[in-house]
Amino acid sequence: MTKPPLTLYLAAPRGFCAGVDRAIKIVEMALEKWGAPVYVRHEIVHNKFVVDGLRDKGAIFVEELTECPDDRPVIFSAHGVPKSVPSAAQARNMIYVDATCPLVSKVHIEAQRHADAGLQIIMIGHAGHPETIGTMGQLPEGDVLLVETPEDVATVNVRDETRLAYVTQTTLSVDDTADIVAALQARFPAIIGPHKEDICYATTNRQEAVKAMAPKCDAMLVVGAPNSSNSKRLVEVGARAGCAYAQLVQRADDIDWRALEGISSIGITAGASAPEVLINEVIDAFKTRYDVTSELIETAQENVEFKVPRVLRQPA
Repeated sequence: MTKPPLTLYLAAPRGFCAGVDRAIKIVEMALEKWGAPVYVRHEIVHNKFVVDGLRDKGAIFVEELTECPDDRPVIFSAHGVPKSVPSAAQARNMIYVDATCPLVSKVHIEAQRHADAGLQIIMIGHAGHPETIGTMGQLPEGDVLLVETPEDVATVNVRDETRLAYVTQTTLSVDDTADIVAALQARFPAIIGPHKEDICYATTNRQEAVKAMAPKCDAMLVVGAPNSSNSKRLVEVGARAGCAYAQLVQRADDIDWRALEGISSIGITAGASAPEVLINEVIDAFKTRYDVTSELIETAQENVEFKVPRVLRQPA
């Protein structure tokens, strides 16, 4: 039986970023150095396949430090943690390794610098997201105010309109964030922004690739987890950039083939915490049903690499 033709556009960059790669490597190196079990506070990255793989190797994932014994190492996830968490680990004489993405740590340092200068911080982010909780937790309660939309800017209650700075979650939609920043600058003309863009290079690059790919596609799939902020933003960016059907799938089994009936082109990308093996799984699923012609849509090349903490490079 003849397979229908399908043009498959593959976004580049896609999938793992340097921060995710580093965080996973930290867990693997900790298991090699100290043996199992190693505890990880919160999912090391937002991807079930990755987390399950590390769990099989001996990692135990918990939500709070209180669930960890004193005598086993604990790793803090790539999303970052409030200052109270490492302080509590130190008080218990625990071995801990901070896998916070260096670009998230940059935002933490920035927030502290602004606070030391006497400024109140407004954070653009998503309520309840671990990165937002971690960044807001760098400073005492009330020193960082959260806004999620331009509408929130109109009602935020600040101490002094002339003494403000803003920071952002690193995994936001570039366009949505620009709208919120514009609203902040309109209401608070003196507000100070980041020295360099807080939204990370990987988030920006993946969104730009989707914008270039979306107008060519009848449909688009983003490989990623439902709790992955940057993956969900890629779906939104694809829909806004002109793709009629944009959906998030964790892996090939989640593809809604009925919704894709009649398509002649599909775009595929992946969030920054999705491994290439899952992307290939989705591509292979299309090759079993279609006569696929592939085309790469590359808008940037990435060669960023972050070092793992020194404690993991030293002998046990």
